[in-house]
Amino acid sequence: MGTVFIMTNYVTAVELKAMLSDGGELALLDVREEGAHSQSHLFYTVPMPLSRLELLARSLVPRLGTRCVLVDAGGGYAERAAAKLADMGYRDVACLEGGIGAWEAAGYVLFSGVHVPCKAFGEYVEHHYGTPHIEAEALQAMRDGGEDLVILDSRPMDEYQVMNIPGGIDCPGAELACRVHDLAPDPRTTVVVNCAGRTRSIIGAQSLINAAIPNQVVALKNGTMGWHLAGYELERGQSRMAPRPSADALAKAQACADAAGGRFQVPRIDLATLAEWQAEAEQRSLYVLDVRDSEEYAAGHPVGVANAPGGQLVQGIDQWVGTLGARVVLLDDTGVRATMTASWLVQMGWDVAVLDGGLEGFEITAEAPNYTPAGIGAAAENEISPQDLAARIAADDVLVLNLAPSREHDKGHVPSAWWAVRARLADSLPKLEQKSMLVLTSPDAILARLAAPEASLLTAMPVVVLAGGTAAWRAAGQDMQQGLDRMADERDDTWLKPYDHPVGVEDRMRAYLTWEVDLLHDIERDGDHRFRLFT
Repeated sequence: MGTVFIMTNYVTAVELKAMLSDGGELALLDVREEGAHSQSHLFYTVPMPLSRLELLARSLVPRLGTRCVLVDAGGGYAERAAAKLADMGYRDVACLEGGIGAWEAAGYVLFSGVHVPCKAFGEYVEHHYGTPHIEAEALQAMRDGGEDLVILDSRPMDEYQVMNIPGGIDCPGAELACRVHDLAPDPRTTVVVNCAGRTRSIIGAQSLINAAIPNQVVALKNGTMGWHLAGYELERGQSRMAPRPSADALAKAQACADAAGGRFQVPRIDLATLAEWQAEAEQRSLYVLDVRDSEEYAAGHPVGVANAPGGQLVQGIDQWVGTLGARVVLLDDTGVRATMTASWLVQMGWDVAVLDGGLEGFEITAEAPNYTPAGIGAAAENEISPQDLAARIAADDVLVLNLAPSREHDKGHVPSAWWAVRARLADSLPKLEQKSMLVLTSPDAILARLAAPEASLLTAMPVVVLAGGTAAWRAAGQDMQQGLDRMADERDDTWLKPYDHPVGVEDRMRAYLTWEVDLLHDIERDGDHRFRLFT
């Protein structure tokens, strides 16, 4: 059989600019690594790195007929991604001709950072709605004076545990309207909402204001970064979590959510309408998301429905929804979190609805949806056990290449393993010493299995996969190594938060906070945002 050549389709920057406002669905996908994407990208591009494309595509872009435009900065990554998507059955795929350079040359705006539409929306909200804030010094004075206040940290627990305002209680964004009534039952109690920076502080505080609770509500300006830069100590390793709402608090929360839903014209649908939309999913993209917290979701959720905790969905919708113009349906058990979350997505310009009846009428499962390509998770013949690999490492006759995110590689990897990016194996493999065998690993072996046939075309070494990946190595009781001393490629696969850097943390914090504030001006220059104001 001869080689099949797939013709690459291209769109110009001018044509893509028109697509962003023509009313049609559009999946605008940046196929570079996340760190590279964060340096410079289009406003609405969703990160879908070529290295993990097969693992992300069906969750981010569930409809095979979706109009997709792939973006890179040269190097042929978009063309390679287009070929992979075509192999997966996607039918309407094009590449941005000239990549981000052509976009900028056409006079259009490029952005830095991650989750930019959501971050920009936070600044838009504060500017247009006048969300009140409090400076770190004023909050410390209130604490010193023993004033009646409660500090609610609107981030997930894993972020809260890194650092938090002293005395603060973890209460992720979508939980605020549910749990605040028990935490601040006295209307004279001031409620302070914070995150690490600005966005979730602003959205969290404005959520409670929109819910019309009787308390004074303020956002902590610049969050924990602002607190640190003001010279105050942060707590670390805490686990204080706002309790689940009492019956009385839940009743109040439902009344607040109903009022917010009415104010922001949140549509509601029933199961019959959802079934109609599901039947139309080949003509119109549909995302159905459970916005409860991860523990509730893990205990049982509707079959085929992904988890997107509400506060994080508003903070980074591009992690779950990759198609502009798609339908989005939110659900939870009581409707409070779904309605409060939807009230923000409506303002961001999304076509979103809340499902009446919550979890009723669904088959419930504890299994999360699996978007992995068929057959990838199965064991392969070219595998090596942790025990056999340990013996070969001891004999120094094997080259181990770890394809995990660099953040995970840093925390722990197979001893002597090099780190590399799957999409750039052609560049990294020639840099490394030849051994009797090349062993690929990744956290659960899936990415390594995807990369194995590609690596086989690039080296004379036999290529095998660590069975079960690095997780199996760890479970077998084998030693783990930490650090980034064996890097076969540039570490551009992840965006590091200011406090993730080993040096220059305070300067990075100041630069990050300035970047967030400046987004308001940048989106006005760009002109593509779909944000809506409600008076």
